[in-house]
Amino acid sequence: MFKKLFQVFKIPDLRKKVLIVAGLLIGFRFMAAIPMPGIDTARLADLFASNQLLGFLNLFSGGALDSLSIMMLGVGPYITATIVMQLLTMIFPAMKAMYNEEGAQGRAKFNRYSRYLTVPLAALQSYGFLTLLNQQGVFTEFTFASVMLNVIVAVAGSMILVWLGELISEQKIGNGISLLIFAGIVSGLPQIIRTSLITYDPSVLSTYIAFIILSIVVIAGVTFVTEGERKIPVSYAKRIKGTRMMGGVSSYLPLRVNQAGVIPIIFAISIMLFPQFLAQMSMIISPEFGTWFNDWVTYLFNNQLIYGLSYFFLVVVFTYFYTSVTFDPKEIAGNLQRSGGFVPGIRPGEPTREFIAKIVNRITLFGALFLGVIAILPIITQAVTGIQTLTLGGTALLIVVSVALESMKQIDSQLVMREYEGIQ
Repeated sequence: MFKKLFQVFKIPDLRKKVLIVAGLLIGFRFMAAIPMPGIDTARLADLFASNQLLGFLNLFSGGALDSLSIMMLGVGPYITATIVMQLLTMIFPAMKAMYNEEGAQGRAKFNRYSRYLTVPLAALQSYGFLTLLNQQGVFTEFTFASVMLNVIVAVAGSMILVWLGELISEQKIGNGISLLIFAGIVSGLPQIIRTSLITYDPSVLSTYIAFIILSIVVIAGVTFVTEGERKIPVSYAKRIKGTRMMGGVSSYLPLRVNQAGVIPIIFAISIMLFPQFLAQMSMIISPEFGTWFNDWVTYLFNNQLIYGLSYFFLVVVFTYFYTSVTFDPKEIAGNLQRSGGFVPGIRPGEPTREFIAKIVNRITLFGALFLGVIAILPIITQAVTGIQTLTLGGTALLIVVSVALESMKQIDSQLVMREYEGIQ
């Protein structure tokens, strides 16, 4: 590992890319520390400490929402826009063709439409958050002019982050949006360690030791499942093309255990936020009913058992849903048949599709249960240890491990490419 790190800084081009990415991430953290005016910081801290949903959204804002900074929305609106666009590919065949069949140009157009959609979504989300926080007594002053100014600032901050993410992605050492979220998560570690040290109780030393061991086990488990895949053997029939003999080789089709990544968790939390959104909208129509509905929703989701079970169930359901959207066994079977490939012992065509679908359903079950446990891991650790400061954030670990592995793979590929260039 240290040898590769030395090689990265030894190669001028790679060293420049790493320094550019580091500079952009540092700039993001500086901007995330600039708060909006007129905020009761003590009330804001209490609100985030008592609300699981806001804590999750703070995770995807890169740690900028809990301080209500000018980057309060983070890349959340862009992620939402991307999810909406992917769902629209199921409804409109033209969009699916643009995404899957038009190559790099189609993907670029798809991403451009996602950025356009990010602007109205960011405006709606920022207005909703500001209204919700004002009802909780977070703002010392809440006028129409101040709200509109804060909405414009929040939208601009979100679009700046999308731009920074694209600049980072251009360096080809990791996905820019993922690295921004990664930076926000890592930046919160010193505060977590500090809080744990301040609240340290020597009488429960064994609990702290067990927590550290559990953390190591979870990190190892996340790494194992993230990298886990089922390899389906594939053989290619021999065929003559011109004067050359083609095919006659064996390969494999890798099926990842966690095909959906962290997307099902995002879907699930969006659904769980919907009742709170309805409660806020109902207050505009009927303040009395809206207040009762909001109190009922808050009570319901403050119940850790109901919250945990609902969260787990939605994550499992959306894992299957997203996998079915992004992975089409019929298309895979068709591509194999057209290229002269087949699974040994399975006839090409429909039998191959059924075989692949059966394998995918089995490994998706394990992946879905894994994501469900990861999502509710903070609730489990708090319930077992009884210490509120010890929160093992499974979603944060999943993101950190996935981003770290992806960045390492991209850096390795660039190092290998430069080794071949040196040989030539």
